[in-house]
Amino acid sequence: MDRPPSTREHIVSAAADLFYGEGIRAVSMDAIAARAGVTKRTLYYHFASKDDLVAAYLQERDQPNLARFRRWFRNADGDLGDRLQAVFQQLAKAASNRKWNGCGFLRTSAELANMPGHPAMQAARAHKKRVEAWLAEECAAAGCTMPKDLARQLMILLDGGFATVLMHRDPAYLEAAGMAAAALVRTAEAKRMSAVR
Repeated sequence: MDRPPSTREHIVSAAADLFYGEGIRAVSMDAIAARAGVTKRTLYYHFASKDDLVAAYLQERDQPNLARFRRWFRNADGDLGDRLQAVFQQLAKAASNRKWNGCGFLRTSAELANMPGHPAMQAARAHKKRVEAWLAEECAAAGCTMPKDLARQLMILLDGGFATVLMHRDPAYLEAAGMAAAALVRTAEAKRMSAVR
């Protein structure tokens, strides 16, 4: 039987809804306390500052987001290119929902661009590095040469797709990024095969 969420988890969940929906600068601690149904004293008991709460919001999204990418990849058929393209297609599907507001990690980073040492910036960077490491693992497992370089290029396509869809509100940009990702890994595979011959 699942345990009920703790007060801390309940606060983070309420903050996540508000931060993702409205942006971190637009949301006050009063609004978070009201959404969570707790007093500000309780809120500050669990989080010393709004900065700590913003970092917790991103930390809570880290593993679920990465697990979702892994699941989409694992459940797709075909070669590495097909499976990566499937991840982008699932993201495009998510982006077609009117409540989709882009990548929470990128949006938070944009709001805090002038504060590189902010704990939320550290959480965002850590998440993106974990996604990149996972991509490098999948590229290495598929026999790609220079998997770390390839993963970095895939990250550029992924984050570029997120940013462009958020700007234009057109999920087709993520689909196009997925096609580019598939072409990129197939080109890398073709080079590897020609080098073997």
